[in-house]
Amino acid sequence: MTTTYKIAATTLLRYDLGRPVGGSGVTSIDVLVVDLKDSADNHGLGFSYALDGGGTVLLAAAEHLLEQCVRNQKVIAPSALCQQMQKSLNRIGRGIHYLAIAAIDVAAWDLHANSLGVQLGVALGGVMRGVPIYGSAGFRPNMSTDELVERSHLYIDKHQCRAIKLRANGTVTDINNIAAVRDAIPANVGIMVDLNEKCDLAQAKWFATACKPFNLSWLEEPLPSYDFDGYSQLAQSTDIPLACGEHLQGRIEFAPYLKAGHVAVAQPDLAMAGGITESLLIAQLADACNIKLSPHFLPALFIHLAAVVPGLSWLEHFPLLESLFDNPIDIDATGNLNARETPGHGIRFLDGARAEYQVR
Repeated sequence: MTTTYKIAATTLLRYDLGRPVGGSGVTSIDVLVVDLKDSADNHGLGFSYALDGGGTVLLAAAEHLLEQCVRNQKVIAPSALCQQMQKSLNRIGRGIHYLAIAAIDVAAWDLHANSLGVQLGVALGGVMRGVPIYGSAGFRPNMSTDELVERSHLYIDKHQCRAIKLRANGTVTDINNIAAVRDAIPANVGIMVDLNEKCDLAQAKWFATACKPFNLSWLEEPLPSYDFDGYSQLAQSTDIPLACGEHLQGRIEFAPYLKAGHVAVAQPDLAMAGGITESLLIAQLADACNIKLSPHFLPALFIHLAAVVPGLSWLEHFPLLESLFDNPIDIDATGNLNARETPGHGIRFLDGARAEYQVR
């Protein structure tokens, strides 16, 4: 029996974080929610986001795509639907539309997995597994050494995290702080450092050289993501693995970095990458280039990608949207994250959250 998309609805939420968060100082999130329902009464929930504004443009893009490719049309495989939406952008480009595709794509995959009665990772063709999670939330540039050490121990002692990620500006003060944290935590706990694209090439080279004694797990976004040549020169001048990707759109923008070996860790962001389907394609390209994958936050969703991507080595604990969700993650006694044993991706909004934050 042929099924069709009976409901394809959008909602825009605006969530105020109350204070600057993370290395880039995000203060609010516009969340695009997409609800799909097919004629067999299977449901799918998807979402995407724009940091610090832009949600109304994102909403308009999603409405355009739903009207063109989804509403009242035959239900097809999520990857095929994603391809249709991408092809429709031939004359207008990726831009905000990839962020909109992300929400629709997640909803389509959730609907597909729910229709099969299996977890999303299984619907993707994989086997669910636990993945180590590293502590990332609460670390900011310009924190005192005592604050950094205290936050590090919170992650290590409470969640048994085997790695933490500090934020930095690329200064001497940062080097001193990293040294203090390295001395204060167990030697087997890894340290990542995120520069949030703050450095130019000269500063990044200096900083990487100064960090050499700390045996960093990776140095994240030392340069702006558009500086392809800069990453090339930096990768040749340091042994520290470089990580980037949260600002790259889809496999088209990832491909040059991965093929050239400029980065050791690829970090697709759900919204910028364009959803689960495109993130999986990025992961396959990274695997072909022997490059690890560690997606940008949203561990409760990306744990499903880990089921089908052996090279997904770390998930990031950096709750931004998680306060809107109903207990979306489970960290076990070994510091691994595991997915809920429910069909679909298992992420649901808290009762009343959508009504409370809806932009009307």
